[in-house]
Amino acid sequence: MTGIDDLPIRDELRGKTPYGAPQLDVPVRLNTNENPYPLPEPLVRRIAERVTEAARTLNRYPDRDAVELRTGLADYLSRTCGHRVTAPQVWAANGSNEVIQQLLQAFGGPGRTAIGFEPSYSMHALISRGTGTGWISGPRSEDFTIDTGAAVAAIAEHRPDVVFITSPNNPTGTAVDADTVLALHEAAQAAKPSLVVVDEAYGEFSHRPSLLPLIEGRPHLVVSRTMSKAFGAAGLRLGYLAADPAVVDAVQLVRLPYHLSAVTQATALAALEHTDTLLGYVDQLKAERDRLVTELRALGCEVTDSDANFVQFGRFEDSHRAWQRLLEQGVLVRDNGVPGRLRVTAGTPEENDAFLDAVRVLMKQSA
Repeated sequence: MTGIDDLPIRDELRGKTPYGAPQLDVPVRLNTNENPYPLPEPLVRRIAERVTEAARTLNRYPDRDAVELRTGLADYLSRTCGHRVTAPQVWAANGSNEVIQQLLQAFGGPGRTAIGFEPSYSMHALISRGTGTGWISGPRSEDFTIDTGAAVAAIAEHRPDVVFITSPNNPTGTAVDADTVLALHEAAQAAKPSLVVVDEAYGEFSHRPSLLPLIEGRPHLVVSRTMSKAFGAAGLRLGYLAADPAVVDAVQLVRLPYHLSAVTQATALAALEHTDTLLGYVDQLKAERDRLVTELRALGCEVTDSDANFVQFGRFEDSHRAWQRLLEQGVLVRDNGVPGRLRVTAGTPEENDAFLDAVRVLMKQSA
């Protein structure tokens, strides 16, 4: 049987594995950072109404530029992030991964490089390779924060074309302060004009304010977000960015024609009508996230401070064995490959109780 490496695949893709987490049918699934709360029934009904309206014109292409949706997203950001943005500053795509891909298609590519500070969101490196962009793994401190001096030095040394800053960071949950972002942005512009992308996929869960206001007067700074987490719409696949309008113009050079379906746009617009309710769920999850941190530490775990809807915990001599022991109790968490550590998504109170009970058993077994 022919294997993938028997094909004339690009060299930088040889030996790589696709992104993904185990999808197992277990009682408690806390491994993919999903929002555990189903969409409220009034929103489900509104989605049905909006999609029905869109279905009447599915013989026509959707709004290529998604103007109504981008206007709605701009209003949402302006209301919740403390900085006014307008529709020309916002772009939307099929998940934040497509946003990242479009940015790398426009600003990366063969002969160019991108840097991220690892461990971090692995799709930054994967999409870089997929677009022919060279990947540079930048340093993090022992506590998983970004060492500003070391990061600035790495940017000065490598002179990347794209800089990724993930805040809150996945898989560690650590947030990045504004001063660090500004220092890295300044270093990126000093080395050569480079695009700096702040990935705020988990921004709504943070104890800190959004970094969105930093885009003011900085045409090379981008903030990306998603509706998958805070909006509880992982199945929708809708991501977006805010930046200088020139960045939006640039990504439109590489976007596929009519990339956002009419159904996707209708569903996202319905969700934006219910942001207050959905953000109420976010408040519940933030409280549960903080409870997990407190109780895991009380159980003797080493826990990384978290500003996301998940918690990194450990340390284990064999993290994969610890993952397996939790799975044997019907609890699925994520083994991200960070030595000695696992990651758990904040679920409902009942799911979190089941997880904590499983950890208690695990800690007794490990004693």
